[in-house]
Amino acid sequence: MPKVLIAGYTGAMGRYATALVNGMADFEVTAGLAPHDAPTELPAGAKRYHSLAEVEADVADIWLDFTVPGAVKENVTYALTHGFTPIVGTTGLSPADVAELQDLAKQNGQGGLIAPNFGMSAVLLMKFAKEAATYFPDAEVIEMHHEDKKDAPSGTALTTAQMIAAARTSHPRPHSSQESVPGALGAQVDGVAVHAVRLPGYVAHEQVLFGGPGEALTIRQDSFDRSSFMSGVKVALEKAADLNELVFGLETIL
Repeated sequence: MPKVLIAGYTGAMGRYATALVNGMADFEVTAGLAPHDAPTELPAGAKRYHSLAEVEADVADIWLDFTVPGAVKENVTYALTHGFTPIVGTTGLSPADVAELQDLAKQNGQGGLIAPNFGMSAVLLMKFAKEAATYFPDAEVIEMHHEDKKDAPSGTALTTAQMIAAARTSHPRPHSSQESVPGALGAQVDGVAVHAVRLPGYVAHEQVLFGGPGEALTIRQDSFDRSSFMSGVKVALEKAADLNELVFGLETIL
């Protein structure tokens, strides 16, 4: 029975992940990592750690990470160098960070998954946006999240923009608009404008706008509840033992 450590078990996603693993007959939550204790559904026998230095290498097989952008790289580095298979849902890793961690995984003979988003609708949005970009090079990304999200733009929006840029077969048309307020036209990610919205009432939403002569295409996904991400987490956990390298994106294992 694979043993799972949940890093960030006291957070919103961590609580959902804990409940998910608790409900899986073939998996066991044996530990949680968080700076502070909080009421959770960790099993009575599970160990609770407050820092990386406390984590014992044999406490689990899988490191399921839903922490914060400032901690995720150090966490995954620790996991890869201490025999854990990391399954990472925390955003904030740059492409250079991912490449560095993939090299580290190779050196240590470890597999794992880094996923910007575990929601099936978000994965499909990225897939469809990549396909559309071959026909519509002019595109912008708008992502909308709850007011407490730690990073902006989201990892999903960054990945979507990078996929659009890589799939373009022609250059987008230049426009002549001048920003009267800095940032009004969005942040540039590989030549794709990305806009981030942070408001109460939202959970996780993204739309990609494509424009062409006389027509437009909008692709949108909405995650109304964090439980929607758990189907992807479940797939990742079930396939963790088969991963012999650190892969990026849920779509790589579907």
